[in-house]
Amino acid sequence: MQEQDRKRTFREIRVDGIDCPSCATKIEARMRRIPGIRDPRVDLVERKLRWEEQERGNGDARARIVRELERLGFHAVTEAREEEARFEVAELDCRNEAEVIERRVGEITGVHDVSCDPLAGRVTVRFDPERVTRAIVAETIERAGFHVAPAEERRGGRRGARWKEALPTLLSGIFLFGGLLLPERAQIMAFLAGMLIGGLPVARKGFRAARAGTLDMNLLMSIAVIGAVAIGEFTEGAAVVFLFSLAELLESFSVARARRAIGEILSQTPKEARVQREAEETMLPVERVRIGERVVVQPGERIPLDGRVTEGSSEVNQAPITGESLPVPKGVGDPVYAGSINAYGAFTFEVTRLSEDTTLSRIIHLVEEAQSKRAPMERFVDRFARIYTPFVLALAVGIAILPPLLFSAASFSEWFYRALVLLVISCPCALVISTPIAIVSALTRAARLGLLVKGGAYLETIGRVRAVLFDKTGTLTLGRLEVTDVVSLGGEEEEELLRLAVAIEQRSEHALARAVVAHARERGVKPPAATAFSAIPGKGARAQIGGVVYFIGNHRLFEELGWCDPETDRRLLAFEQEGKSAILLGAEGRLRGILAVADQVRPEAADAVERLKALGIREIGMLTGDNRPTAATIATACGIPTFHAERLPEEKLEVLESYRKRAAPVAMVGDGINDAPALASADVGIAMGRIGTDCALETADVVLVADDLGRIPDLVVLSRKTVSIIRENITLAIVIKLLFLALAIPGWATLWMAILADMGGSLFVIFNSLRILRMRLTPSRDAVRSSSS
Repeated sequence: MQEQDRKRTFREIRVDGIDCPSCATKIEARMRRIPGIRDPRVDLVERKLRWEEQERGNGDARARIVRELERLGFHAVTEAREEEARFEVAELDCRNEAEVIERRVGEITGVHDVSCDPLAGRVTVRFDPERVTRAIVAETIERAGFHVAPAEERRGGRRGARWKEALPTLLSGIFLFGGLLLPERAQIMAFLAGMLIGGLPVARKGFRAARAGTLDMNLLMSIAVIGAVAIGEFTEGAAVVFLFSLAELLESFSVARARRAIGEILSQTPKEARVQREAEETMLPVERVRIGERVVVQPGERIPLDGRVTEGSSEVNQAPITGESLPVPKGVGDPVYAGSINAYGAFTFEVTRLSEDTTLSRIIHLVEEAQSKRAPMERFVDRFARIYTPFVLALAVGIAILPPLLFSAASFSEWFYRALVLLVISCPCALVISTPIAIVSALTRAARLGLLVKGGAYLETIGRVRAVLFDKTGTLTLGRLEVTDVVSLGGEEEEELLRLAVAIEQRSEHALARAVVAHARERGVKPPAATAFSAIPGKGARAQIGGVVYFIGNHRLFEELGWCDPETDRRLLAFEQEGKSAILLGAEGRLRGILAVADQVRPEAADAVERLKALGIREIGMLTGDNRPTAATIATACGIPTFHAERLPEEKLEVLESYRKRAAPVAMVGDGINDAPALASADVGIAMGRIGTDCALETADVVLVADDLGRIPDLVVLSRKTVSIIRENITLAIVIKLLFLALAIPGWATLWMAILADMGGSLFVIFNSLRILRMRLTPSRDAVRSSSS
C-alpha cells in the first residue's frame, strides 16, 4: 500500500452571509486570484469555503482570504485543517471488503471520511493531520488483513503477482481432475489437497469478513466446502473450490482490464523531458522540471508537460486530452498539453504546470474521483444484496434443520446438502458487480472521448434528459469574438473611443470585453488609468477616467439611463440584424460611441442539435443576455426552435425552472464561468472545458474538454447504452439466483451446478460491461437525418 506522492493540504472557513449561487460564484472567482490557493469551492449547504493550499503553513494566503471575504461583504468565522491520503490496496475487489476497510479506518479518532473504490483498488481517507498520520491509517488497513501493494504494482506491473494469484487455482484444478483418475482412497486425498490449496485464500478472506461482522461470498463458500466435506461429498467440495477460485481469478483479470483502461491514458505521458539549461539540453525526470523552464520536443515525441510554445511550430495530436485524433496546428504563444503527440516539427515550449498538476493528470484525478462516486442503480443493488444474502442464508439454515426435525423420513444429509447449494446461490457476486463495472467502463470511455463525467449519478441522468438548454456566447458560438465596427457618436476619433473602452473593459471578465481588449492590443492602443470600477450585472460596467464617470454596456443599460435616441436605436437594430452584438460607451448624459462585436457559430452546433432531436429530446432552447435579433440569428443557424434573449443570470434560472416543470430532467450547457448558477441548478450541468480551464473543471457535472458539442449526443447514447447493459446484468443475475433457488429446494441442483451458474453469471456481467469500452456511439449522418425527418 502506498499513498500518492503528492501531499494535499485542505483548509476550510465557515462564511456567514452566503445564501445564493451567485454569492458562491463571486467568492470562488475572487479566491482564484490569491497565490498559493487552488480549487476554491463554496458549500452553500454548510456555508463553508474550502480550498487546497499549495504550500503548507501559508499563513499569508489564509489571512488574505479572510481580508478578501471581508471586502466582499462576508464574515469568516472558523477554520479547520484537513489532509487527504490515497492508498493503493491489493485484494480490494468487492463491496464487502470495502465495508471492512471503511469500518476499521472510520473508527480512528481524527478520520473525517473514508471511501473505497473496489474497482480501482483504492482507499481515500480525509483526516486531521494533528491527530492522525498516514502511517496510522496504513497500519490499520494492514491489521484488517489486506496486502500492502506499491502503487506501481497496481498500475500495470502486476504480471508476476497475477501468476501468484493463479497458482492456487491451477493446483486446485490439477488435484480435482487428477483425482478423478485415482482409486477411491487416493482420490479423497487428492480432493482434500485441492480444497486445502485452493480454499485457503478463500477461507482467509471469509474469516477476515467474519471478524468484521460481515457476510461475504468467501465466508459462505468456506462454509459450503466445509459442509460438503462433513457429509462426505469430497468431489463436490473440490469442484466448488476450483470453480469458485477460477471465477474469482477470471473476474480479477477482467476487472484489472477495466482498471487499466484509464491508467493507459495517464501512462502516455513521458517520464523525462528535454530541458534547456545553460545553453545545453538535459534529459530530466518530469518531476524535477520547474515552471518557467524551456523544454524541447522533437518530431514524433510525446509532450511531457503543459506549457506554451515559445519557438518553432508543428501540428500536435491531442487525442489523450480531447479524444480527437486530428492534428492541431501549434505556433508561438499556443498552449500544448502533456501526453499530446508532436507530429513533425521541432519546437520549444515554456512549462506552465508541474508534472502532478498537468491537464491530463487533473483529468485522470477527476475520473478516478468520479469512479468512486456511487450511482443510484449501484446503491439500489447494494441495498438488494444486503437483504437477499441474509434471507437466503436464513432459508438455508431452515432447510438444513427443519425438515429432518419435522419429518422422520427426511434425511439430514440430503437436506443439509440442499442447504449447502443454497449457500452457494446466496453469494451476490454477479449482482453486486453488475453496476459498478459498467459505470467505470462508461466513465473511462467518456474520458477517452474528451468527456469528464463526475460520477455515475450524472451518467445515468444524462440519458434521461428531456430538455437541453444552451448558452450562446462561447457555447453555441466559438467565443472568438472580434470587433467589426467602431462608430463615433460624439466626435471622438476611433482610437480615442478604443482607449476609453479598454480602460474599463480590461477589468471585466466578459467575453465581449475580452474581444475589445484584444482588438485594442492588436492596434497598439494604450488605455488611460481608470478608477472606481464596478460591474453592473447583466448590463455592463462603470468607471472613472480623468474625473469623468463613463458607462459601457448593452442597449438595456443605456435605455435605463435614458441616453438612447431613435438614430441610435436604428444603428443598433442594423447591427443586430447582422448578428452582431453592440457595446455602447457613454458619459455625462450622452452616448460617445458604439463598438460592434461578432462571433461565429460552432461548425458542429447544428449537427449536435439535430442528433439530440433524433434521440428524442424535443425541448431544446437557447439562453442569452444578448438582444433578440442576434439571438434569433444564432438560434436559426443552429436549428434551435426556442430562444430566450436579454436574460440576466437570475432570469436564466427562472427559465430553467420553467423547463424543469414540464420536461425534467434538464441539462444546461454553458461556459462554466458566467453560467455557474444555471449549471449548478440544472439536473446535469455541462461546461465547455477549454482544455483544462479550472473553473469549468470545478463547476460542472460534465466537462467537454475539447469544447466539442458533438460529444453531447454521444454522451446521451453512452448513458442509455450503459443503463441498458446494467439492466441486462441485474436481470440475468437475479434470474439465475431465482432459478437455482427453485431448483435447490426440491434437490434438483448440485453444488457444482450452482457454482458454475454463479461463475457464468459473473463472467457474463463483466464481459457485457467491458463492451462499453468499444461499442459504437455515433450514428451515421444519414441515420440521424432519417430519424429526425
